[in-house]
Amino acid sequence: MKVIKPYQSMSKKEIEHRALDVLQRVQAKRKRPLKFPLDAGHLAESLGLDMDCGEIAPDEQGASAAMILPTERKIIMNESSLNLPKGFEESSIAHEIGHWELHIDKNAISKFVELQDSGVETAVEPFLCRSVNAQQGIEKQAQYFASCLLMPQFKIEDVKRGRDLTKWKHLYAMKDELGVTISNLTHRLQDLGLIYIPKDSKQIYPGKANS
Repeated sequence: MKVIKPYQSMSKKEIEHRALDVLQRVQAKRKRPLKFPLDAGHLAESLGLDMDCGEIAPDEQGASAAMILPTERKIIMNESSLNLPKGFEESSIAHEIGHWELHIDKNAISKFVELQDSGVETAVEPFLCRSVNAQQGIEKQAQYFASCLLMPQFKIEDVKRGRDLTKWKHLYAMKDELGVTISNLTHRLQDLGLIYIPKDSKQIYPGKANS
């Protein structure tokens, strides 16, 4: 039984809007404002997703940082990923939330549950989160969603105030405030056209590539 929607092209603006919608829905359930760095596990639980940790064995396509069990509404973090740099876990969970929001057919899940409740046996494959190098299509969408979720533009504007974005020292301070990896942050800043880092270079330039 398929609960994953067919791939559909989405603009970055639309994906960012969907991520902001999640923040607004979670905020609506709280009495106090969301605090940064965001706790992605808390966001997932606020959306009705359980969190767990376990061993996810690599397969022919490589290792997986996490996976989502759609019909169980559960995100599983791979134990081997927990020793990776700080911020990786939050990014992985936010990535899975992206799949949940963008790619999983909630109506199909409801039908699956109805079949189960009526005694009909059926199976749904878990949704594995692949490595960055293996990203294609929906994986790129989920990763962009994760960046927008953990680093919304209003928060980027806040943390960059008084900082020089062309200095690594300032960027590392920003990534600590946002609770993400330095790779997450530099990709986000480049997506927003705030900095440009040439390939295979450590030099940071202000603005977009051709400025």
